[in-house]
Parts: sequence; C-alpha cells; structure tokens
Amino acid sequence: MSGTQTVKNGGQVRRRHVFYIPGYDPFHPRRYRELYRKESAVQAAVSNYALQLSPKQSGGAYGWDVAAQIDGTDVQTQVEVLVWSDIVKSSMDTGILATYLQMLRTAWIYIGSGALWRLMQLRKGPVIAALYPVVFLVGQLGLSVLAGHLAGKVLVTGLQLFLLDTEGAALTISLLGWLVYWGAFGGVVLMALRWFRRIDARVFAYYLMHDYAYSAQMNGANPPALEARMADFTKTIAEALQRDVDEVLIVGHSSGVHLAVSVLADLIRAGRVPKSGPALSFLSLGQVVPMVSFLPQAQRLRTDLAFLAATKALFWVDVTAPGDGCAFALCDPVAVSGVAPANKHWPLVFSAAFTQSLSPARWKELRWRFFRLHFQYLCAFDRPRDYDYFQITAGPMTLGARYQGRPASQSRIETPVNKYTSVTL
Repeated sequence: MSGTQTVKNGGQVRRRHVFYIPGYDPFHPRRYRELYRKESAVQAAVSNYALQLSPKQSGGAYGWDVAAQIDGTDVQTQVEVLVWSDIVKSSMDTGILATYLQMLRTAWIYIGSGALWRLMQLRKGPVIAALYPVVFLVGQLGLSVLAGHLAGKVLVTGLQLFLLDTEGAALTISLLGWLVYWGAFGGVVLMALRWFRRIDARVFAYYLMHDYAYSAQMNGANPPALEARMADFTKTIAEALQRDVDEVLIVGHSSGVHLAVSVLADLIRAGRVPKSGPALSFLSLGQVVPMVSFLPQAQRLRTDLAFLAATKALFWVDVTAPGDGCAFALCDPVAVSGVAPANKHWPLVFSAAFTQSLSPARWKELRWRFFRLHFQYLCAFDRPRDYDYFQITAGPMTLGARYQGRPASQSRIETPVNKYTSVTL
C-alpha cells in the first residue's frame, strides 16, 4: 500500500501505550479489564504465549498493565480506557414517555433524510439492528394497551354483575364503569411498560433506542458534552506520544470508532504527532460509522474521515466480520460515506472471518448471540488466523509492521452511496 506510515525500528515494540475508546456503553470500564483478563488467558493458551495483567501503576484514566512474552520477546503495555460512560448514562436517564418520543424523532430523522434507505444498500444486518428497538418498543406498547383494555373490561363486567339488581343500576354502572375502565386501563398499561423497562437488560430495546437516538439527536453533529470529552481524549493521547514508548495504539470499537476518527484527525491537524516519536496506530473494530456519517449534519465526521484517509501520520486497520450483524461488515467507512480523497491510503479493510477463525462448535454456540458477536473482536479465537487482538495490543510488532503489505479483503464494499457528502473546509 503506497504512502503508508514509515515502519520505525523494524516495527519492533518493547513498550506500548494503548487507548481503548468503547462504544455507547453505560458500564464502568472495569468491564473491559475483566473481558481482557479472561479472554487473553484463553487466547494465550491457544496460541502458546504468555500474558499477565496487573493494576495500572501510573495515574490518569482507568486502565491496566500487561506484561507479555510473545515470540521470545518481552513487551510491556499500558492499556487505558478513554471513558465517556457518564455521558452515555446521562443520555439514557429518560422516562418511558421520553423514550417513545425519542423513537418517533429518531425514526423521522433516518427516514425523512433518506439515510435509512441508503444504509440498507450497504448491509441489512445493522439496519435490522436499528429497527429492532422500534419493533420491540411498539410491540411492548401494544401488549400493554391490550392488557389494560382486558383488565378494564373484566372489572367493568364484574361491576355490572355486582350491581345488576340494584335500583338505579344503569346510571351507576355507566358512571362507575367509565371510571373503573379507564383507571384500570391506565394503571395496567403503566405497570406493564415499567415491567418491560425493568427487564430491558434481557432484550436491549431501550438501550439500543437510546444509542441510535443519541447519535441522531443533532442530525449527525456531536453534542457539546461529547465534543468536550473528545478534546480531553486528544490531549491525553498527545501526552502519551511524548513518552518513551514504541507505539501508541488507538482502538475504537462500535460507536467508539467515529469518536476515534475525529480525535485522531484533531490530533494530527494540530501538529501534535512528533515526527520522531512513537508509531501512531489506529485499529477500528465493528464500526458503525455510516449510521452517523450518512446524516445531514455530520460534516465534522465526514471531514475527519477524508482527512484521516489521506494522512501519512498513522497506520489505520479496519476489522469487521460478516458474522457480526451489528456492524457494517467490510464497508470501507471512508468510501461508502462518499468522501474518499484522490490520495486515499486508509483504512486497510479486512475481515476477522468469524466462521473460519472460530471452530464449528464455537461458531454454533455464538451464531445467534448477536450482541456477544459484536464484541468478538475483543475476545479469543480458538482457530486464529492473522487477527489476534491480544498480539496486536500486547505483542512485539506495531500495527503497521504486522499488516504491512497485507491485501485488503476483496469482498469489501467501497461504493459511495451516501446522499450527504458535504465537508467542512
């Protein structure tokens, strides 16, 4: 691939700093430490190398240290999670009615802008995932209304039987029946909707609705609180680039990918990447970039995509898999967004190939666990090929050295289908 980042020191790594940017996730980052601890042990046993986690020694963001011995080389890695879960929690702190209003507004944004139709031309999976919360929330409301209606009818029928022989019963039944019916209806509907929300950890309808609503609330522009947090991320990464490490690796997952794109674009444009400093690498996993870049006011993201695609200041690898129904698998996020520059170098797009890198038994176990598969990029493979998350983040080679010369997947999608291609000059 022409114009790639220069591989320094033969791409060898003894010390690395990793920054992980999670997707739309309200949970404490210890979740990612535990996932890394558990899955790295499995992968190390499969691939015959050694990894040991320990508490992070330095200050700053939440993270952990990794001591690895891979291919006879000792490597020290510090992993930090760039946290925005507090922003996510705040955006999810809405009532039932507000969530349904969010649903209507978000549906209108994607349908009215034409983005939904164009997204369907790329991959059906993530569009179905986007429609999933709408279907479930509408279904939950329908079942709640039906339960309320039945409860009201049963109580009114009981009232009629009780007052059947009472003088003036017709008038009494008419007045009380109206009150009883609507009182029961409203009470049961409210209780049912609250019950559905309590069990959302099993069905993810509210969670996913908040996710899509957050991205769409400003038609693709970033909310001010998120922009401020991204500026903090940029500063943190810039400081790491001044340290004595061989590689600074940014890992973005799911919605965290488009945050990472803008953070890195800001970093490079500001001249904060030293020419003689560590190798700067970007690994994007399970990206859903088109869900934002296809919206009318996403000029900021589209501009950053175009800029990052042409820079020589980093090495960018984009990994997805057709088995992940929540990601835009093998869709080049720059090209499909319609902003690929003439001198485009990035990203290098290839597949994690779940059906080949997981044994038939393991694939059968995970195949219908859609949300779990969306995190498979961060997990162990029992038949690993050339994608190994733990060798990338803790091994003795930079991302550029590991994948220098690797061809992109031939089945990648590069057709520009975005209606909105405006950028900020």
